[in-house]
Amino acid sequence: MKILGIETSCDETAAAIVEDGTKIISNVIATSSEMHIKTGGVIPENAARQQIKSIIPVINEALGKEKIDAIAVTVGPGLIGSLLVGVETAKTLSKIWDKPIIPVNHLVAHIYANWIGNTPKFPALALVVSGGHTDLVLMKGHGKIEWIGGTRDDAAGEAFDKCARLLGLPYPGGPSISKEAELFRAKNPKQKLDMFPRPMIDDESFDLSFSGLKTAVLRGVEGKKINIGEISANIEEAIVDSLVYKSIRAIKKFKPSSFLLAGGVAANLRLREKFKDETTSGDPQAELHVPEAKLCTDNAVYIASFAHFNYKPIDWKKITANPELTITA
Repeated sequence: MKILGIETSCDETAAAIVEDGTKIISNVIATSSEMHIKTGGVIPENAARQQIKSIIPVINEALGKEKIDAIAVTVGPGLIGSLLVGVETAKTLSKIWDKPIIPVNHLVAHIYANWIGNTPKFPALALVVSGGHTDLVLMKGHGKIEWIGGTRDDAAGEAFDKCARLLGLPYPGGPSISKEAELFRAKNPKQKLDMFPRPMIDDESFDLSFSGLKTAVLRGVEGKKINIGEISANIEEAIVDSLVYKSIRAIKKFKPSSFLLAGGVAANLRLREKFKDETTSGDPQAELHVPEAKLCTDNAVYIASFAHFNYKPIDWKKITANPELTITA
């Protein structure tokens, strides 16, 4: 089965065709990131206007001469204006082409980037970590998801962005901090990176918190002469340690067969390195699955993959955008 996926939850306009949930036939993304870099972040109205211009050309490029069996579209969460561009386009195509349409929860779909070219085993523990969300979930099968923990305030990606602003680094903050941190670690491999707290690290729940880290960074840099690389490395280490520590605790409790990393922050090299070390050296162990970096950030490949493994078409007239969706609803 070939499914056309459509993704417009934030500032990317993406379309892809995926066969049987695992094989990429096409993957097209139009980004407005340069526009958002100039404004220091995503302005929703600007993103939606750009998506209106891009949506049809992107879909046409993804389709080529391929014949599809169904359409999958992100219905939430996300920016309402952006979501509507994708949803209304997909509904129109579903009616015109007489193709079934599957509504997709963007957060859960992120996890399915791990099924591209792979077959993770259940039960699986998944960490979805992005600019707006940080969730730890237990998957007992396709469509069987239990939320076990997540951030109580800022998401990890949001913490990266806010801290980057404090340091005067460009948007998006995660890659900017990571670049500075990598350069600092290369020159100072034995440097301890314990300048900032790991919030809730001693809490027995699987919840996380990053707002306190932002405050600590503010106090650490305000009115002081600082080394940008050193501060960046310490910020990255604090965020990565928090994510890894809580995930490893969950692995020890639930003993999953697989651990799945997903979301935009999953492209962070330091995070990937630490998870590789911890999941292969700990007891019990879980098979680590991490998507290619290009599949971690927003794209339509995992939208189509999700739809294949959770194939539940509904009448196009009943599909609506819902910016408030959570990972379990």
